[in-house]
Amino acid sequence: MTENIKKRIEKLRREIRRHDHLYYVESDPQLSDKEYDDLMQQLKKLEELHPEFKSNDSPTARVGGGVLKGFKTVKHKQKMVSLDNSYSFEDLKDWDVRVCKGLRAFDTREYVVELKIDGVSVNLTYEKGTLRVGATRGDGETGEDVTENIKTMRSVPLVLLGQDIPDFIEIRGEVYIDRRNFLELNKQKETNGDVLFANPRNAASGSLKLLDSGMVAKRKLEFFAHSRGEFRGVTVNSHEEYFKRLKEWGVRINPHWKLCRDIDEVIAYCLGWQEKREALTYDIDGIVIKVNSFTQQKELGFTLKSPRWAMAYKFPARQATTEILDIKVNVGRTGVITPTAELKPVECAGVIIKNATLHNFDEINRLHVKIGDRVLIERAGEVIPKVVKVVESRGKKIFLVPEVCPVCSGKVVKEKEEDVAYRCINPLCPAQLERGLLHFASRGAMDIEGMGESVVSQLVALNLVSNFADIYKLTLEDLLRLELFKDKKARNLLIGIQNSKSKPLSRFIYGLGIRHVGQKAADVLAGRFTAMDNILAAKKEDFDAIPEIGKVVAASLVNYFALPQTKKLIEALRRAGVNLKEELRKITLTPLTGKSVVFTGELVGLSRPQADEALRLAGGICASSVSKRTDFVVVGQNPGSKLDKAKKLGVTIIDEKEFVRLMEG
Repeated sequence: MTENIKKRIEKLRREIRRHDHLYYVESDPQLSDKEYDDLMQQLKKLEELHPEFKSNDSPTARVGGGVLKGFKTVKHKQKMVSLDNSYSFEDLKDWDVRVCKGLRAFDTREYVVELKIDGVSVNLTYEKGTLRVGATRGDGETGEDVTENIKTMRSVPLVLLGQDIPDFIEIRGEVYIDRRNFLELNKQKETNGDVLFANPRNAASGSLKLLDSGMVAKRKLEFFAHSRGEFRGVTVNSHEEYFKRLKEWGVRINPHWKLCRDIDEVIAYCLGWQEKREALTYDIDGIVIKVNSFTQQKELGFTLKSPRWAMAYKFPARQATTEILDIKVNVGRTGVITPTAELKPVECAGVIIKNATLHNFDEINRLHVKIGDRVLIERAGEVIPKVVKVVESRGKKIFLVPEVCPVCSGKVVKEKEEDVAYRCINPLCPAQLERGLLHFASRGAMDIEGMGESVVSQLVALNLVSNFADIYKLTLEDLLRLELFKDKKARNLLIGIQNSKSKPLSRFIYGLGIRHVGQKAADVLAGRFTAMDNILAAKKEDFDAIPEIGKVVAASLVNYFALPQTKKLIEALRRAGVNLKEELRKITLTPLTGKSVVFTGELVGLSRPQADEALRLAGGICASSVSKRTDFVVVGQNPGSKLDKAKKLGVTIIDEKEFVRLMEG
């Protein structure tokens, strides 16, 4: 009897997977919605009666349920790179020429072209044909584990179909929401009095990161696969073959891809979809072009950021005309004052636009923009709209650069005459506080676990913090006032805050968010001065004397530490018990001591921060660019242009193994 029930459950699962494939991949449904629902109910009932036969890859796992406490991070096996963009057919022809030069050993080349879905990039990991992890792109190397949310999407197979299934594969693609579901979602949000999503991509991104997978299931997200990461246990020779394999495995790909023999065919394809993209039920913002042969892709390789074998052609900007009702200024985390035009609402590229950036005050002067003017706005590359030009000068009121910060009344300055940016230089400016706190608490700085965007926003809104030092005054009672905070969560955050006090000076300096001072500069400063008191006592010539610190960084340091607000803040942090000293690192004499070293490409055994730290402990100098004074260039996988420059200058080139050998002396 039990064996019969198990067989019935497995048969139902196979049948439902087959119909999911027919509906979402083949676009050839063979059951009515009622018949499909009946099958699902039968399976659900059997699994409830016999929980011993439940499985994570069952179709019933898609319905979602339960609220997650947060998303774990997951490292991609192979980096998710971004594509270079082109905005004209001349750009595409130039890229084609570069491809030809890079493939001199090959007689021919082919391109696969496909629609560039305006969605959210994800990485799906399958092991032995079963979906194990679904992750966001993140920073390209590490993303958020959104597996439970991915499972709610019926266009994503939980188990690969067919034969010749890979042992391991990372399938990359786009999660999106079609226009009809987007409009329904916004209509519902409007009824509930919630803030509307700006566009379908924004809706897809927000939905994918909901902590309640039951809510995600209701958002009707969809998926198209478009590329690959690491894969093992199967041989695939081209992108065309990869697409055909995906279809065999039951993975949904966009049906409008095409194999092109030359760049002229590519351009014809781009032109065609440029005209008819509105006929689609979902948004696209361009065309992706890839060299078809995987052998040729490997030959072309990567730059530091993008593959040389792929290019994204972005559709021309969409434009509209409207009236400027007012000009406001926003203050960013670094204090930059950015003017924004408030517009008479106008539709542009399917979205109602109410604001557009004016970039900076030089741009206002260049365009001669005044409040009341009728202007042309543009959404270039589907990003924040900008004001392009005045089409009718109606306004009389000229907008002037504010002399004081509109938020804190602090001094607004232009640090150098050649700069275009004006900024508020008050580090305690409330407008800068929220982003400043996020940076201060970030992993590379004070690493306060649990102090994310939502927490920081609430702390500021409730006036519980007005500067970095106030973090260390927070009590259990304060934190229990925050949304979704119970005793355990509040105590864990307090532990994270307490632990941050012992972080080294280098982390503290980076966390302050001083303009132009990144992690490397913070490390150098902490190593040179060893204590915050020594930095506060330093003069400009002391900073100028440090080889790794340039004039721009030195000037920024002098200006920052000269402010009374800075000294007051550091004193408050000292009283709170925050460590303001750096433990001196023991330098080991090695063949790298005193040598200038540049890294290029991806290292296997070490992350880049680990390599930088190891080099410093070996007495070496980590440089960012190759010059005649460079002693070694360490080459990893997919090196960039630094390798070519090193060869040209005759600089010694070593691999990661040789670097480790020299580092160990």
